[in-house]
Amino acid sequence: MTDSLKRALGVLVAAVLLLLPTPAAHASSRPPLADGFGLTQVTSAASSAPTNTDTNFVITVKSDEVHGEQNIRIILPSDYAANPAKRYPVLYFLHGSPDDPSSPFYGNAALTGASGMITVVPDGGNRGWYANWLNQNTAAGAANWENFHINQVIPFIDANLRTIATKQARAIAGISMGGFGAFHYAQLHPDLFSQVGSLSGDLELGANQMALRLVVVASLTNATGALCASTSGTVACDGDAYAPGVDSDALFGTPYPVFNADWRWNQADPVANAAKLRGMGIHIYIGNGDGGNYDVREWWLESGSAHMKAKLDGLGIPVHYENYGNGATWGEYCKGGGHEAGCWYQDLLDLMPRLQSSLTPAA
Repeated sequence: MTDSLKRALGVLVAAVLLLLPTPAAHASSRPPLADGFGLTQVTSAASSAPTNTDTNFVITVKSDEVHGEQNIRIILPSDYAANPAKRYPVLYFLHGSPDDPSSPFYGNAALTGASGMITVVPDGGNRGWYANWLNQNTAAGAANWENFHINQVIPFIDANLRTIATKQARAIAGISMGGFGAFHYAQLHPDLFSQVGSLSGDLELGANQMALRLVVVASLTNATGALCASTSGTVACDGDAYAPGVDSDALFGTPYPVFNADWRWNQADPVANAAKLRGMGIHIYIGNGDGGNYDVREWWLESGSAHMKAKLDGLGIPVHYENYGNGATWGEYCKGGGHEAGCWYQDLLDLMPRLQSSLTPAA
């Protein structure tokens, strides 16, 4: 074939291709989200990840209340786009320390299978502890996490998504640090939430539970050795997760119980504030790390959860309490009753249907 004939055939093929119909682009059914309430959306690796779908996606925002960019995972019911007049209850699910809403765990089937409600996983920082820090002038920068979540994220979600924006249709739960955060927020804002849950949560920060208080202090000061205690569990510690270190007083003032100087810690203690949960549905899940032989972290946390249950029982406040010990009877994923994702997945398999049946049915 001559060069001139090749060129002629090339032109012909190009012309034919131009005449062929162009395949229609996939029309996204993801709802548009408008900036507001102090939140400005930005593009990030998490917000543009190929794993994002129309019903399970991460957005990244900036806020003057907290330093840096923050990820928020939004999980919509599968019928959200198909039912434009339908409104849904909302679960705010708070992650642990150190972690991030873009982690694959927060897109797991137990969370995404909640067909009756919207689930929102907001960033809480690696060691933000779901509170407005006493000291805003540390190397960690602005740290008004309560303001970020309560005054910005919740109204942003209600304004942009078809939520049922009432207490009866709003739940909050969390893992580890997020378990503390869920109870802390529910106790500070009982007008916002009707259900609260803790999965291996730090539920006691009073002076009689100094081990748990010092775990919080270790995350603040970047003393990761205390947090990465010897364990047979599968959770690896990241030596840089808590950098830069800040002063032990940055969160709630001095943690040391001398002449009541630690009063802010006692004031934030979930057990001490148990009475504020009256009227809410309360759910607590905890293991014991096989008595600490498999995972000493969960063993530490078990006592705080037990003290919370005892306090609630004494007040006559009902609580759904699951202590699965070494996890042997808690399902195939919970090994050793440890402080790890397999046990939390089993917790969610039990918790999510309970929340869906308790929250106000969609209108």
